[in-house]
Amino acid sequence: MWSGVTTYRAYPPEAGIPVIRFVYPRWTGLWGALRRADADINYISCAGGWLWQVALYGRLFGRKTVLRVASDADCDPQTLLVNMLRDRKLYGPALRRADLVLSQTVRQRDLLLRNFNRTSQIVLPMTERTGRRLPFEARDIDVLWVANFAPLKRAELLLRLAERLPDLQFHMIGGPVSGAGAYFESMARKATAYRNVQFHGAIPYQEIGGYFERARMLVSTSETEGFPNTYLQAWGCGAPVEAFRDPADLIARYDLGRCVTTFEELQAGVTTFAADRAAWEAASLRCREYMDQAFDPTSVIDPYVKALAAL
Repeated sequence: MWSGVTTYRAYPPEAGIPVIRFVYPRWTGLWGALRRADADINYISCAGGWLWQVALYGRLFGRKTVLRVASDADCDPQTLLVNMLRDRKLYGPALRRADLVLSQTVRQRDLLLRNFNRTSQIVLPMTERTGRRLPFEARDIDVLWVANFAPLKRAELLLRLAERLPDLQFHMIGGPVSGAGAYFESMARKATAYRNVQFHGAIPYQEIGGYFERARMLVSTSETEGFPNTYLQAWGCGAPVEAFRDPADLIARYDLGRCVTTFEELQAGVTTFAADRAAWEAASLRCREYMDQAFDPTSVIDPYVKALAAL
């Protein structure tokens, strides 16, 4: 139990014999957990073979299946972040069998329609607007980087930035993902060579807010994104975002940091916000105002309520 929410175990991630484990313990374990939960609506986030398993369960036992797209990569068969060919093949048919698909941006909605002929409803991600909004001088983290350590997140660009800007303090937070343990270890090892980089590894969600409060800016080096919660966490605490990806063009539209296309542009933007207090304060104010207006509890939750109620 966590805050009144019950979690049902399905199966240990590494259990079972390859090939066979698709059925046992993964398929059987997942359906067993679904039976114990006995929910009217089963809500899934992220592409994968389990969408097909959950959708089939819903058809056989009279339950509804909802997929919430987690990334732009979920919307194109050429960019799916799914390792197994079998699971990639199951994803398209499963999309068509889901009772409802929720996308986060107009781009995702259009990609789903073009690539999978699947309609979807746009809903913004949920976030908590908690945390302190400290002034410039009270923040001791110049640049914060938060992401899973997968190669597409391009953590090496953050280390390159730290090398170029030795007077700034960089903090890296994130854990390894399945199949990318070597990449995580490589980044952890390389980070030790920089005096101005603190490599934290994975940090529990309930503790990570303090780092956003202390950060003057969030830098995202990822080559693909959906609608990152990290952007929202940063903006909620008044930290602008420097990134290569701009979901729904929010950064550009509301001037909530900078969306860049080259490493040199990234370095210039970071340098500006680190050195120009007036520019940072103006951007910080825009971030806070945007979050207060666009992500109040009612405006965030209502679209979900309406979408699920229609089922």
